[in-house]
Amino acid sequence: MRRRLLELKNTGLRHLAATGLALLIGSTGAFAQSGTPNPQDQAKQQSGNPADANANAAREANQRKVEEFVEAQQAINGPGGNPECVWLGRRVVRLMWLDDLDTAFRHLDLYDRFGCPGGHVQAAFRCLTRFGAQIDDKVRGSLDGRIHACWINPGAQPQAAAAAAAPTPAPTPATAGNATPAPAASPTPAPTPSASPIPPAK
Repeated sequence: MRRRLLELKNTGLRHLAATGLALLIGSTGAFAQSGTPNPQDQAKQQSGNPADANANAAREANQRKVEEFVEAQQAINGPGGNPECVWLGRRVVRLMWLDDLDTAFRHLDLYDRFGCPGGHVQAAFRCLTRFGAQIDDKVRGSLDGRIHACWINPGAQPQAAAAAAAPTPAPTPATAGNATPAPAASPTPAPTPSASPIPPAK
């Protein structure tokens, strides 16, 4: 019995030693890895958690959308300023610009079902085509910003076209401000050359 108890004790100690050895090896590996962090890891820790950055970006995007809906509701009288009409209408205009007409027509059916004005989509798309040269695909948000601006004000004109369509004469220094224009000076007649007598022919 004593011998059996000793064997049981030795077996238990061996299992305990094996478990302790495994824990010791695992912890030294963890300590070795948790030494001084690499410069890349330090930069990541200093810049913050990427999940927090993504959450902040999503929060800012949602806030910007809400502000755009409020701006549209204040600028547009009638159902064209309702948030559902703004959201669907801008999507229709965007899809038409990107030549995805099948999806645009499906969105347009939903837009009509909400009772949104169809003429507003047409006017906003016409406005977008006028500003086509100013849309830069490399600049993020260029298209979406122009679509929103055209949704708010479909009658907007590009600056160059507006300046060419209505040229205004530049004020002269005499007529600048509230000064009354000075009368134009009458031109003095140029003296006529006196006719010199031509000698008679011999």
